[in-house]
Amino acid sequence: MLQSPLAIDVRRGAIAALGDVLADRRIATEGRIALVVGPGQGERIERDVDLPQCEVFQVSEGTVDAATELGKKLRSGAYEAVAGIGGGKTIDVTKFAATMAGIPMVAVATNLAHDGIASPVSSLEHEGGKPSIGVTMPIALVIDLDYVQAAPSHLVRSGIGDVVSNISAIEDWELAGRVNGEPVDGMAVTFARVAAEAILHRPDSVESDSLLTVLAEGLVLSGMAMSVAGSSRPASGACHEILHAVTQLYPGTSNHGELAGLGALYASFLRVRHLDWSEARMHEIRDCLLRHDLPIVPSDVGLSAEEFAKAVVLAPDTRPGRFTILEHLNLSEDEIGRSVAEYVEAVGR
Repeated sequence: MLQSPLAIDVRRGAIAALGDVLADRRIATEGRIALVVGPGQGERIERDVDLPQCEVFQVSEGTVDAATELGKKLRSGAYEAVAGIGGGKTIDVTKFAATMAGIPMVAVATNLAHDGIASPVSSLEHEGGKPSIGVTMPIALVIDLDYVQAAPSHLVRSGIGDVVSNISAIEDWELAGRVNGEPVDGMAVTFARVAAEAILHRPDSVESDSLLTVLAEGLVLSGMAMSVAGSSRPASGACHEILHAVTQLYPGTSNHGELAGLGALYASFLRVRHLDWSEARMHEIRDCLLRHDLPIVPSDVGLSAEEFAKAVVLAPDTRPGRFTILEHLNLSEDEIGRSVAEYVEAVGR
């Protein structure tokens, strides 16, 4: 069943008007609201948000333990709703805590690094890794373009890589449908595809309010696609298996969206070579990544071809049970090594 936000507010000055969203009686009737901020912009956010009756909590870690502790505080404080304000880590912690406390959550994004701002999952660290945990989707979304513009530009570029990787994820899902009979939800595919296509050919830069608005809407659509599907399937395939393997093997390498874009382009190369996929389509993805200064080969993120190949070998283990082009081809380590070398030769600058 589709779970969609009551309100989506994308504009400059949106955080200052957050009270208007929280005043919606479908979110809170008595105004007992909690705000959750991260360590970086917390003080500025507290100044900009004119909600003197709200209690502010600060989270510094994106861990299951931090989210669980916050959930206990929200539940014991009898809050009607909570607003998570910040980047992906703060929003993921707040989504988990709100779900645990059984209260609605408003996501207030200060950057557009990935589609987690509106997704029904939280990616939180614990001793066993960084799994994606099912949570309730935010009831409303607020995206302040002033904050987005002030954030490092690579965070916006990261969001572009993440949303464009939907094209590869959809291909993987449809491949699983053809080969294994896996059910494919047409509405979820449509949402995810529209999000990616809206960005794929845009000529404007990340300094453009118009592009930022389209990107924000695309990331929200990706979240809605996952809500419809009941999983991350429409926005996560071989592209995300590869990024999780890179993160596991080489912590601190690049960021989520940049690695998602790189993984999507490599997966597209495999489709061209082995499934007779459109080479022109692959180059559309490549051109989009280049246009926004996103990585297209392993060396762009500081990895050698051999290191990237090791990540590709590990990638299927990061999402057991998920069928993608990697599982379908089931290439040996030597074959993967050769394919990565060929990929670098084919798409390199």
